[in-house]
Amino acid sequence: MYIVVTGGGMVGGGLVHRLLDNKHDVVLIEQDKEICDKLYAETGVVAINGSATSIEALNEAGIEKADVVVAATGNDADNLACAILAKSFEVPQIIVRMKDPAYKNAYRVAGVHSIVRVTDLMVSQIMMDIENPQVRRITTIGGGKADIFLVIVPEHAKVAGKSVQDIVGSRRFPSQCVFIAVYNQQTEEFSIPRGKQVINEGDELFLISTAENIKKAVDLLTAKNKT
Repeated sequence: MYIVVTGGGMVGGGLVHRLLDNKHDVVLIEQDKEICDKLYAETGVVAINGSATSIEALNEAGIEKADVVVAATGNDADNLACAILAKSFEVPQIIVRMKDPAYKNAYRVAGVHSIVRVTDLMVSQIMMDIENPQVRRITTIGGGKADIFLVIVPEHAKVAGKSVQDIVGSRRFPSQCVFIAVYNQQTEEFSIPRGKQVINEGDELFLISTAENIKKAVDLLTAKNKT
């Protein structure tokens, strides 16, 4: 996809790295020339030194052919203006980084398709690290409505030796949590789990779940037999 990212700070810059790693065509618009030069040196990204609110800069970035525009500056007013301009160019997908929740309705009126509150993501990750150190969030999907998590089955786990269907059939296992993959460290095999597949100690389990449900799943998957 052809993607225009405005803002090359921690959020925008990190996104540029990831998008290029995934072989997308990316153009960055950033007001700070030093940041432009730095990201160009690191990634080779086409970096335009200009404002996200400038039609001239957006035209130079090729906004008329963009599949996605991501307004990721640290200023909501700039992101809103960028979103309005992107909408006027009929960009199919517009994503914004929101710092102040007071802008949410304005973003919606502007036709933004996805609003990302970075502070919420950070707080959510910190809470996950504090409350569930056995689980790691891999990525967020569905516009933030669910996540893919990695859970490692510990030694002496009660679920070790049980099948996937037995585990998910437990009343303690949340219905809104789904197994999507299992990596066996001993055999180094990565598999899409079926109902009869047996879970072993040390297995890495990949699950789709909401943040509210993952704790229940983790409590069941990491509970240990008394020794």
